[in-house]
Amino acid sequence: MVSICFYFQVHQPFRLRRYSVFDIGRNHDYFDEQKNAEVMRKVARKCYLPTNNLLLELINKHQGKFKVSFSVSGVALEQMKLYAPEVLHSFQQLAATGQVEFLAETYYHSLSFLYDKEEFCSQVNKQREIIKELFGQEPKAFRNTELIYNNELAHHVEKLGFNTILAEGWDPVLGWRSSNFVYKSKSTENMSLLMKNYRLSDDVAFRFSNRGWNEWPLTVDKYVNWLNNVNGAGQTVNLFMDYETFGEHQWEDTGIFDFMRALPEEFLKHPHNDFKTVSEVTASYPMMDEVDVHNFISWADLERDLTAWLGNKMQQSAIDELYRLSKAVRVAGDEHLMEDWRKLTTSDHFYYMCTKWFSDGDVHKYFSPYESPYEGYIAFMNVLNDVALRAKVKTLQPVAHITQRPSEQVMHIV
Repeated sequence: MVSICFYFQVHQPFRLRRYSVFDIGRNHDYFDEQKNAEVMRKVARKCYLPTNNLLLELINKHQGKFKVSFSVSGVALEQMKLYAPEVLHSFQQLAATGQVEFLAETYYHSLSFLYDKEEFCSQVNKQREIIKELFGQEPKAFRNTELIYNNELAHHVEKLGFNTILAEGWDPVLGWRSSNFVYKSKSTENMSLLMKNYRLSDDVAFRFSNRGWNEWPLTVDKYVNWLNNVNGAGQTVNLFMDYETFGEHQWEDTGIFDFMRALPEEFLKHPHNDFKTVSEVTASYPMMDEVDVHNFISWADLERDLTAWLGNKMQQSAIDELYRLSKAVRVAGDEHLMEDWRKLTTSDHFYYMCTKWFSDGDVHKYFSPYESPYEGYIAFMNVLNDVALRAKVKTLQPVAHITQRPSEQVMHIV
């Protein structure tokens, strides 16, 4: 018997506007409302609405045999409320079927676990609350931002009351083992670890429309044959991917919707196949082994590490200064200031500062609203300067003023 576990990540950041040095101390309007509304409505039209409608169609057609899991960041949910409420309604329709699970994550899609455990817990709890409010579910499974994972994270997350966590099924971590089983997270009492089958996931998410791929075109028959081959050699095929795969990264004219529409029926022809949510997988299958992950892994780029967000000095200095301000922002006691600071913790801001080249660089450039990583750094640091000044006014305490340059950063007290 083999199960397909579909997990989709849904996220949209609050993008910054072109905030210049002349705005500092004069203008606290940091976010590009026009751009954020434009992107949300475009992705809603191309991906969220048609794919949600397709999933609802498949759930109804297969009468409880087709299931999926989602993680939707809090900042994405906020933008759905603001700019595309029909999308939020369509997710609620999916939740009402009882065949869709919503996982927990950090509300702001942040790297907070790496820098501020207290903030991490606050963001996770805030995410739990909004999932309960909007979808009527209390998440028991957790996925960290961009599947960033190690032993320490698993230990911490288990203490927050979760019993399942997701990670990348990266070969150097798994060794001889297969991602197609449930594992135990090392350093936890009894936390289940589901690891992404990145080859079969990426065949859909990245290679589906690649005419240079030796398996193109990817037909349903071919793909289901690969899935069926797991029978006897695995229990669950964890297909984890960005939800924007459907219609946004893989355009409608590639045939991606037709592929997804036909997949469940073909897969379910095998009498031992089924679909399960994340929590159903961990409830159905035993832990086969313990996986030990000392260094952080993620699902980003070729290295599967943290260099997508922290690989250069711009990224490192920007995030160091951001979290250095956290105490001053909390002490200020200004809810609006805290909300602005928290939106700056979203990992995308640091992703835009990445200076990688070749294939990884192309991916970063595709997602970035800036002409260059340096432009992204300067806009971010200008905003951070203003946040620091606002915190100073509230607390009447000196704070670090940050003068940014593309290649270095100078600190002085104001």
